[in-house]
Amino acid sequence: MTEGVIWRQILVFSFPLIIGNMFQQLYNTVDSLIIGNFLGGKALAAVGAGTVILHIMIGLFSGFATGAGVVIAQFFGSRDEWGVRESVHTTAAFTICVGIAITALGISACGEVLHLISTPGEVFADALVYLRIYFAGILPLLVYNMGASILRAVGDSRTPLYYLAIAAILNTVLDYFFVAYLKMGIASVAAATFIAQTTAAAMVARKLIISTEVYRLDVHRVRFNAAILRRILRVGVPAGLQSTLMGASNLVVQSRINSFGTSAMAAWSVYGKIDGMLVMPLMSFGLAMMTFTGQNIGAGALDRVYSGIKSGIKMSCSLAVVLSSLICLFNYQLVAIFTDEPEILNYGRSMVLGMIPFYFIIGIMHSFSGVINGSGHSLPAMLIMLSNLCLVRIAILHFEYLLIPDIRVVFHSYIASWSICSLGLWAYYRWGGWRKGL
Repeated sequence: MTEGVIWRQILVFSFPLIIGNMFQQLYNTVDSLIIGNFLGGKALAAVGAGTVILHIMIGLFSGFATGAGVVIAQFFGSRDEWGVRESVHTTAAFTICVGIAITALGISACGEVLHLISTPGEVFADALVYLRIYFAGILPLLVYNMGASILRAVGDSRTPLYYLAIAAILNTVLDYFFVAYLKMGIASVAAATFIAQTTAAAMVARKLIISTEVYRLDVHRVRFNAAILRRILRVGVPAGLQSTLMGASNLVVQSRINSFGTSAMAAWSVYGKIDGMLVMPLMSFGLAMMTFTGQNIGAGALDRVYSGIKSGIKMSCSLAVVLSSLICLFNYQLVAIFTDEPEILNYGRSMVLGMIPFYFIIGIMHSFSGVINGSGHSLPAMLIMLSNLCLVRIAILHFEYLLIPDIRVVFHSYIASWSICSLGLWAYYRWGGWRKGL
């Protein structure tokens, strides 16, 4: 990504990421579609309550994957083969250790967290079963994310897409077979996801092991390199804390949603799937900007980064406007795919129309964040995003709710926090020290 037409390279790299992230979103969307249509609104609410907890735990690792991707991209951009090899094997070692830890912590703590967010009794048991089975299979998910991060760092965004497509199709078939045909219930949905994630993990691991490129994974060399690990953690820890604390703020939001009852919970779960249809493509442009920035800073081509951010924002915002318009136009049909219960439909439509038109702001936010993280300066990005997406969001949610005890305060808190966060990231981009790289 250090040579050629900038906008075209970003778009070509982003396109498989967009499709791949859509397949990733398809996992949970298919789960919700089948649960909503075959098991009902209470089961849908149970999955929604569990998803917030999953995002917190997975977010902890996603920051490390971000750090590894940035470091590998910079080594790759500077043609440092030793650095690429050591980074790959350190990343693999860390993934195994963290995967085991998250599995144990998730299985043991998910019940307490469900109590903490005031999960209603009628959905608690189903949410607990779903979470425990999902956490039992968390290591394959992390292995896939690790492998995909390595491949993307060296410019290969297509291979992870192919593996995700296979896994998503497998997940869909198993979901329908287990729930609609065998009538096995909510536990089988998590089991289907586990099987699909294991398949994707096996394929990406095989790809790295049999590769003849510099990023080849040699299982006998999987170990920690202290210097490389410190460099990865310098980027990964702030990014991981950012994801985790943002997940914690979403727990506060989930707790507020829970106070409106099971129908609101189910609608929030449905909205999360519709949100993913839009936010995942926008995040893909951010990931593309991160890799593009990492490789070009490694190559000393700062001018390309300046041009890249302009192209990235234009493409991201254009996509946001088009998709937002389509989602709002067909809001009833989209929500009705998941459920025909009137109260859930009403809540879901109000969420779509109240928030989706403002998603172009997320495109701007992730573009600037991608550049800053790609330079290796993830700490400032973390502080800006956390202060807004956590503290500002929760403060607005709390104080506005005291004045207007209505679900619309959730919408306002999100839109305001996105806007202020985008301004903060833009200010750091203009005046910050990210240009120095790692």
